[in-house]
Amino acid sequence: MSIVQTQCPSAVFNGAEAIADAILYEGYLLYPYRRSSAKNRVRWQFGVLVPPAWGEAHGLVDSSVAGSAESSWQQTECLMEAPETAVVRIRLRFLHLQGKVTELRTTDGGYRPVDRIEAGGRTELSFDEAVPREFDIEAPVGDFRRGRRLDVHVPGGEDVELLADERGEPVGRVVRRRWPLSASVAVSAVPSPAPFRLLRLGLRVENTDRTTPADSPRDEALRCCLIAAHTLTTVSQGRFLSLLDPPEWAAPAARECRNVHTFPVLAGASGTSEVVLSSPIILYDHPRIAPESPGDLHDATEIDEILSLRTLTLSDAEKREARATDPRAAAILDRVDAMPPEVLERLHGAIRSLEPVHRPGDSATGPERPRRGFDTDAEIAPDPETVLVAGTRLSRGSRVRLRPRRRGTDAHDMFLEGRTGRVEQVLLDIDGSRFLAVTVDDDPGAELHQWYGRLRHFRPEEVEPLAGEVEAR
Repeated sequence: MSIVQTQCPSAVFNGAEAIADAILYEGYLLYPYRRSSAKNRVRWQFGVLVPPAWGEAHGLVDSSVAGSAESSWQQTECLMEAPETAVVRIRLRFLHLQGKVTELRTTDGGYRPVDRIEAGGRTELSFDEAVPREFDIEAPVGDFRRGRRLDVHVPGGEDVELLADERGEPVGRVVRRRWPLSASVAVSAVPSPAPFRLLRLGLRVENTDRTTPADSPRDEALRCCLIAAHTLTTVSQGRFLSLLDPPEWAAPAARECRNVHTFPVLAGASGTSEVVLSSPIILYDHPRIAPESPGDLHDATEIDEILSLRTLTLSDAEKREARATDPRAAAILDRVDAMPPEVLERLHGAIRSLEPVHRPGDSATGPERPRRGFDTDAEIAPDPETVLVAGTRLSRGSRVRLRPRRRGTDAHDMFLEGRTGRVEQVLLDIDGSRFLAVTVDDDPGAELHQWYGRLRHFRPEEVEPLAGEVEAR
């Protein structure tokens, strides 16, 4: 068994590193990409593994019961079918904080810290950057069956860049400083009860730093944190099972998997099952970057077109500050400023697939009759007002229990599993699909949502009628 620091992507992860990079830099620096922007003064929101003593002092000892985004450890458990000789490779990835400090040259040849410095037409601001780190762990399944704990050490360091004026005279410097990090990765593979051979692979990543004082402010504690920590895992001669949509025989084993501060999903090309991405952000199986996206904007929940257009509207002074804030901000500005019209137009929208809509009377085997479009009322069926679910006819006022699908639905709906609600509308889509518009019980904003029509939508198979429901009229 070995653990090594990596410097470049590996084909063994089947292209999953693209989505992993988006996670790594999610929220790193947000539009308008300036240090003075309020949203860029509180950073590092996802996957932060803090020093244990600092976490204990701030009530983060067992944050798994609270929902805090920060803890000293994270745990992943997933299901794997593989023989003893199959090789498992785990890649731990995170950001290492790097403090950038601008220093002005003094008359005695020394330097003193300043907030900003101008030199040779260039502006630099003091700001916290980050360096990506990757470590690979590789061993046969049989080795992990006995359980293994491996230590990770990242040394500190300092880089100095001298700055000169237009005449070449030294006026200051930029100092980039990193602090040592220490962590551990515990890996186990144990049999999981199932009709077929099945293993539960466990990964526990923990910050083991002992140098950070418990009373340190968060900005200082972040120097020894693993930021945006996540793992990529692949197996040769085997496969992983989806925890979102496991086969029926493995569903009980999937429910026993305990994931804390992580959300493992199948990654890589669609239809494959050799790679698992365990992320601090909720994802679906086989997430991918939209092919239309020309580059990272550090906000994957936003729309590239909107962010690109907003970036183009920044004033010259705002762009100058953004460039002085961080090299990644400068790269975004360069990319957006040079974006050709055809690329910007491509960001306006895309159709992933088209399927014919069959109307009553259409032949399933014969030639499709000409389509007239949807420009007449005759093309659209009236609102059905009711829908039959499990032998019960539901309408406005019916009460239901929510059972969201595990795939193909809004990720936030998954938190409503088992909650009850009231049907506000029964809707008919243009393709004949029916939906229930629902308000959730015990939601303090339910009346407000109902007033302006912001309702949650579920398919009939995602609800269970409750006893005492309001029968359709």
